[in-house]
Amino acid sequence: MGVGRHRRTDASLDELAALAASAGHLEAARVVCHRPKPDPGLYMGRGKAEEIGLLLEQTGTQLVLFDHEISAIQQRNLERLWKVRVLDRTELILDIFGQRARSTEGRLQVELAKLQHQSSRLVRAWSHLERQRGGIGVRGGPGETQLEMDRRMLATRIRQVRERLARTERQRLTRRKARDRRQVFTVSLVGYTNAGKSTLFNAITGAGTYAADQLFATLDTLSRRVVLAPGVDLVLSDTVGFVRDLPHQLVEAFRATLDETAQADLLLHVVDASAPDRTEQIEQVEQVLAEIGADQVPQWRVWNKIDLTGLSPEVERDACGSIARLSVSARTGEGVAALRQALEAIVAAQARPAEFCVDDPVPHDESGAEPGTVDPVSEATDAVSDQTRLPSDRPLINGMSDVVVPNPRSFVA
Repeated sequence: MGVGRHRRTDASLDELAALAASAGHLEAARVVCHRPKPDPGLYMGRGKAEEIGLLLEQTGTQLVLFDHEISAIQQRNLERLWKVRVLDRTELILDIFGQRARSTEGRLQVELAKLQHQSSRLVRAWSHLERQRGGIGVRGGPGETQLEMDRRMLATRIRQVRERLARTERQRLTRRKARDRRQVFTVSLVGYTNAGKSTLFNAITGAGTYAADQLFATLDTLSRRVVLAPGVDLVLSDTVGFVRDLPHQLVEAFRATLDETAQADLLLHVVDASAPDRTEQIEQVEQVLAEIGADQVPQWRVWNKIDLTGLSPEVERDACGSIARLSVSARTGEGVAALRQALEAIVAAQARPAEFCVDDPVPHDESGAEPGTVDPVSEATDAVSDQTRLPSDRPLINGMSDVVVPNPRSFVA
């Protein structure tokens, strides 16, 4: 259903049907309605609600999905009227995440998102929520309502889950520090859900992880070491996919996992080249990356599924020689070798020491240093100035040089 100017496009409704299929539901009918403003009680008009109720009886439907958020009051009233379960887009995505979470951290993150969503939607859905219960201790204080007790229980459970997640986050930071000490180059696969990230991950690493033609087939982050050449390796991570209107609770709950993306040295933004709405999908991914602080990480766009579009595998570069786009097919393997070669070049370039030509070191009588050396206290930038020469054959990431500037103490004339 669309309301006012927020009308649902066919692509959005198709995606809702795909989400329903991922959760194990079959589409029985599709209804689109338009109103100048939502009804506070039913979201739609009474007549349309009764019309949909008749359709539900005829088809035997047991679940109604809304392609947008509805209030808790509207959800309760519709369930009472239709005698079926009613979910909005946010709850459907939370349900899918709950089914797909496998790791302990993933299950905790999904539980936290569900609890936060539930705590904001407590309503007097049953008569027992209107009765007061006396007593002391865990049963609540005198005059405390059942609704208040439910809120307190949710708040307690949210605190417990946050504490457990904090412990897993400390373990994650320990692993990250170990990688930093080894100076491992890290690459993260990001992109819209069902763009083929897991299939590309398997094509590059040979890991054989689960990959399927469905939304959110992969939920838990998976990392593998990839040896590209003798002495040239990296760590590649497959992350959760993004989607339109990604629930805010999920972004908050998965922030610790998504922060790994922001800490990567390079992002491979996987795009479904066969999707008619790929431009909008790219915008949605960029929006989430900006929200988690990963919009400044160097990024390559990888157009996947070229076997469905007739495109040829290629590596496109901009005027500066930086990689602008790579076209591959993770399913058939076309273009994957070129992608590995590009990764090998950038990892090798990162490991190569920077080259400097210092033409005019700081004079002895001004710095107090011995001839042929540079005083560590003096300004090293004065010695390098305009005479610094960088090698012209170094690979670039998005137009930025990957030269690592050495410590001024290491400068030798």
